Formats: sequence, C-alpha cells, structure tokens
Amino acid sequence: MPQPTTTQLTFSDAGVPWAVEDWSAALHPPTVLVVDDDESIRDLISVKLQAAGYHTLEAGDGHAAMALAVNERPHLILLDITMPGLDGIGFCYQLHSSPQTADIPVIIVSSHGTPSDVDLGRIVGAEDYVVKPFSPADLLRRVQRLLPPGD
Repeated sequence: MPQPTTTQLTFSDAGVPWAVEDWSAALHPPTVLVVDDDESIRDLISVKLQAAGYHTLEAGDGHAAMALAVNERPHLILLDITMPGLDGIGFCYQLHSSPQTADIPVIIVSSHGTPSDVDLGRIVGAEDYVVKPFSPADLLRRVQRLLPPGD
C-alpha cells in the first residue's frame, strides 16, 4: 500500500518548514471582541488593536456581545459595565457560567473604578480591570499579556 505524502514548505526568511496545520494560526490573527455602548470608545480600541495585529469584532450592548461570543468564539473580550439591556457584570457572569464560553478571558474597561467595582468584576470572572479614562498603550499591554499577537 503506498504511503501518503505530506507537504512542507520552507520559507526563505525563516529556513524552517511549517506544517500545513500551522498556516491557519499564522494567517488568522487573534480575535478580540470590543463591547461598549459608546461607539467612539469602541472605535478607538479597535483601531489600536488592529494596528497591533489583532482582528476585532464590536458590539454596543451585552445581548449582541453574547451572540458574537457564542457564534464567533473570540480569543478575548474587552467589556464595558454600563450598557443598555444586559450590562457588563451580567454578561461576564453569563459568559463564564456557560461551558461553551467559560474559557474566554475578559478585561473590563469601565468608568466604575471603586475597589468594590473592581472586586465585583473579578468575582464574575474578569481577568483584568481597566478604569476609564485609560491609556491606549496600557490597555494594549494588558491585552498582549493575556493574548500575545499571533497566538
């Protein structure tokens, strides 16, 4: 019986063969879902993330964000607290209560910055908490800590 053949490519700049399975990861950047009811905040965050090599999805409320989280399976979610309908705390709780989405990390980005707000964010499953107004460079560092570009 003939042995199946496999294909490997060697890129001239790397000199290392890549298995076909690795192509998908190299061609599709990590996806970050940006959830905020303020379109200007969503746009600012998305532009910075895209410039850093991330793919972004956007939602203006918790219900739309949950649909995207379930259907698109982003690698990370940046989440505001105060939104119409399903707020960020309820969203984060529901996200981490479902086995389908429980492993998606969340960074809360909110103007609610008291110690009790931060504690509540962590209780419902947020890995990090950034208080508005924020430094885009600091937010990018926090995203890169949880989700390095190209992972």
